[in-house]
Amino acid sequence: MGLGGDGVKGESWDVKKKKGRVEESGCWIKLWFIGSCISSRSKVDSSISGITTRCESKSTNDTSIDQIVAPIISSTTTSNASTSKLEEELKVFSRLRKFAFNDLKLATRNFRPESLLGEGGFGCVFKGWIEENGTAPVKPGTGLTVAVKTLNHDGLQGHKEWLAEVNFLGDLIHPNLVKLIGYCIEDDQRLLVYEFMPRGSLENHLFRRSLPLPWSIRMKIALGAAKGLAFLHEEAERPVIYRDFKTSNILLDADYNAKLSDFGLAKDGPEGDKTHVSTRVMGTYGYAAPEYVMTGHLTSKSDVYSFGVVLLEMMTGRRSMDKNRPNGEHNLVEWARPHLGERRRFYKLIDPRLEGHFSIKGAQKAAQLAARCLSRDSKARPMMSEVVEALKPLPNLKGMASSSYYFQTMQADRIGSSPNTRNGLKTQGSFSRNGQQQPRSLSIPNGSHASPYRHQLPQNSPKPNGEA
Repeated sequence: MGLGGDGVKGESWDVKKKKGRVEESGCWIKLWFIGSCISSRSKVDSSISGITTRCESKSTNDTSIDQIVAPIISSTTTSNASTSKLEEELKVFSRLRKFAFNDLKLATRNFRPESLLGEGGFGCVFKGWIEENGTAPVKPGTGLTVAVKTLNHDGLQGHKEWLAEVNFLGDLIHPNLVKLIGYCIEDDQRLLVYEFMPRGSLENHLFRRSLPLPWSIRMKIALGAAKGLAFLHEEAERPVIYRDFKTSNILLDADYNAKLSDFGLAKDGPEGDKTHVSTRVMGTYGYAAPEYVMTGHLTSKSDVYSFGVVLLEMMTGRRSMDKNRPNGEHNLVEWARPHLGERRRFYKLIDPRLEGHFSIKGAQKAAQLAARCLSRDSKARPMMSEVVEALKPLPNLKGMASSSYYFQTMQADRIGSSPNTRNGLKTQGSFSRNGQQQPRSLSIPNGSHASPYRHQLPQNSPKPNGEA
């Protein structure tokens, strides 16, 4: 779920399969979408039924394998006693801040469109401001900035996923997991309050920005995300399988530190002599491990496979599933497999928008690591602690590919074979070399247009390799 501030998109789209057909729902932040969130906000003002958003759009690139729709107790049957009973289900609620619904309503400025950050299967996410150490709302721009996630009563995720989110994130504390600050249970209201992540999701930076994310920053993000998974698998008091590792669930703070979010599908890992957890197959097409999809047997190596897919996305600038690509290139993993083990062919994997500004040695090591994570044999995949060790040196490796004779030759061949070049036209920009169209500006809640992204790297973060 996007809890960040790039004002583009929050959680991924969700797709549910039914009798051979696909039903799509979710939300893509455009002005036409905000109207439905506004209409639901009027219900907050007029009755206790609260935020009953129904925001719809579709995507062919990020589709859910399955989602549980849990029944939500209506306001007509919910009492203070039942609310107390629900609170008993929360294992760690005493450590979290308990918010009143009206305080969160005020903190988000009445859930107004200008506060909207994104939406997904769970519900809309709004930016808000609260006391540093309390629960009372404060003036925008003061106190603690937070992201308030509301439960969409008509959405694809329900109370069960809400409880999982609270119980996992309320108990798990790590620098590479998004921090859950508190929650609200009030009649049929279900809200969660998180730390605000100013740079939004990795998905937005990889696929929705006009300028490419620098190589060293990509590797820094990969390392942080790997540390988050390694903590869940190997360091937490009880092992946890994340089950929904993908670019839209990797959020970035101001220094591009990666933090995992959205634990609604997380499961306790196998303990004792058990080798796996048998469960209903859930997750996202293109990211889920093949053996899990086939058998429903879930292990930590399922997350390792998903990490390999995301690492490929970061290397290539391509989505895990993209039907807009030519035939044979829709599935990123299948397209990339033949190139991963080749010392020279792996160059074809690297995002052409980087224009050679990446470490040759680092890219080779990343390709080798991705191949291991994506092994068809789950037992051959590395543990996430091994992945962390392999990634540690990559953000700071030098030796730019742009100075390599082979890379220059390959670039010349690529430009020479471009249709525009053959027609006597000069290619303009790296997007035309990649065969991709320059993305248009995106509509955001305040009605203006998002300006092209300019990387303003923090002083304490590594600069892209090759930059002065």
